[in-house]
Amino acid sequence: MKITFLDGSMKEFNQGANALEIASGISSTLAKKSICAKINGVLWDILRPIEQDATLELITKDRPEAQEVLNHSCSHLLASAVKKLYPQACFGVGPAIEEGFYYDINPGEGIKFTEEDFVKIEKEMKHIAASDMEFKRIEVSKEEALRLFKEDKYKVEIISELPEGDIITCYEHAGFRDLCRGPHVASTKWLKFCKLLAVSGAYWRGDSKNEQLQRIYGTCFFTEEELNQHLENLKEREARDHRKLGRELELFMLSEYGPGFPFWLPKGMILRKQLEDYWYKVHTREGYQFIQTPIMLNKELWEISGHWANYRENMYTSEIDKHEFAIKPMNCPGGMLVYKHSLHSYKDFPLKVGELGLVHRHEASGALNGLFRVRNFTQDDAHIFMRPDQIVAEVGSLIQLFEEVYSVFNLSYHIELSTRPEQKYIGSIEIWDKAEAALADACRSVGREYKVNPGDGAFYGPKLDFKLRDSMNRIWQCGTIQLDMNLPERFDLTYIDENGEKQRPVMLHRALFGSIERFIGVIIEHFGGAFPTWLAPVQVKLIPVSNEHHLEYVKKLNDLLFREEIRGEIDDREEKLGYKIREAQTKKIPYQIVCGDHEVTDNLITYRKYGSSQTTTVTMAEFVAMIKQEIKTMGR
Repeated sequence: MKITFLDGSMKEFNQGANALEIASGISSTLAKKSICAKINGVLWDILRPIEQDATLELITKDRPEAQEVLNHSCSHLLASAVKKLYPQACFGVGPAIEEGFYYDINPGEGIKFTEEDFVKIEKEMKHIAASDMEFKRIEVSKEEALRLFKEDKYKVEIISELPEGDIITCYEHAGFRDLCRGPHVASTKWLKFCKLLAVSGAYWRGDSKNEQLQRIYGTCFFTEEELNQHLENLKEREARDHRKLGRELELFMLSEYGPGFPFWLPKGMILRKQLEDYWYKVHTREGYQFIQTPIMLNKELWEISGHWANYRENMYTSEIDKHEFAIKPMNCPGGMLVYKHSLHSYKDFPLKVGELGLVHRHEASGALNGLFRVRNFTQDDAHIFMRPDQIVAEVGSLIQLFEEVYSVFNLSYHIELSTRPEQKYIGSIEIWDKAEAALADACRSVGREYKVNPGDGAFYGPKLDFKLRDSMNRIWQCGTIQLDMNLPERFDLTYIDENGEKQRPVMLHRALFGSIERFIGVIIEHFGGAFPTWLAPVQVKLIPVSNEHHLEYVKKLNDLLFREEIRGEIDDREEKLGYKIREAQTKKIPYQIVCGDHEVTDNLITYRKYGSSQTTTVTMAEFVAMIKQEIKTMGR
């Protein structure tokens, strides 16, 4: 058979040769680094025979796909260890996830996993890993699969839903067999550097009507150094938890009287307003107009939009004058009414309409998580109406805007193009293909690469999702650009073209932050609460050495800062100077000014930046000029 490599070269091998044998024929070093392969673009076990001519790409340890295969294999290792220790256990699913894996498990009647159990489970995992057991791929019929997994009701349920006649794949190692498409690492020897991290409840198939299983999370790396570094990162992330910092920095609070409904405290309101002011500033520059739509609207509107049929269980409702109303879970239908309020010409396009709109969604109580998952939040929405020929230019312009804004927060990102779902979608395949091509062309037009996320588009159109990477190397889904082929039709939106004819506009939904609440949660953790000066609720902490001799001077300085629109705060408590300085550091305030006899006598200030022990003495005018420049440039 002929094997074609990525560089276009071709070589003949015996039919049935596997990727490891082919790699060994090229270089023994390459073979040692290779974890799996791609055969004709499809991930493939490195020991799985290749039976016909194919293109081959070897996936080495430094590739993201290799890390994913490693973690998925380790989920099987976890399951095999649990089965050895708890023979009655049954297993749900065990996928790789960002930076690790999990497995949903029913350990048996009356057994509840705790983190104390991790010691013995990890010990068994490492014993199996050290045994260097091969992951063997087995193909069986549906009938045979049902027989093999007859003792595991979850696997039986999955197998029963597969089409008749399908070949089903299983993987076996150390006497443990699991239902799986693969691929996996060649042997358990690759799984030595693993760690179990947490356990939580998880409904079978994510449905609260089903029984709750126990989800064990873990992670695995190719080297001990990588694992240890990741565990150190996890400790740092725990210290940066936005719920913890939100309390310590007095930004927001949560109350049992309103689960999922955050309360913004005075300092949090300052932070939030700075973020909103920046949002308005850049959008005004980009030609957006702003609206505000009602929080509660009649049921009939939500029937037109499709939310009543498809999203009803997540909506809060009430009755007014014997009519049913719903609190909006999304801003879009209100935006459609604003568009229909007046006539529009092709000359108006692109028409950019923005709204910081408060929405409410009935999230499950178990899913609530600080500011990351709440029941009311402010979406930074915009709806952009245009002609079809404007899509590429407008989406390209949006990508550049996203780039600018994320760079202000020092957040890198990548783009994923989510395409047509396999089943539930509206519109013709031809229209979908054109829409997906337009989004792809827009990315290329501004030199941005993208990854295709097949089948993950919304039912009404494809989308670009912006995946942010923070200082702790975590990925966050925030921004999105969505092409909508549903609402313009449902609401009969039109414009008058150059020939005086009515036409249907193309519409984009886009959110840059995603939601104000969630984005604030992200940047709290990204900055570890040490916000850049322009964003910090308190920019300068003023501390008199002695209230009796220096407080009057400090008050004059604070008045000057106020006139210069710099946010200052005086600490005039009767506490020791060292204590007040340490607390200002704990509160992560960008600048501390300490005033004593020298400063008062010579009309100077002595400041120290957060995170530094160095002090600098300057005139007040010099300090104001410096900090105002820093605020103006947003620290860049």
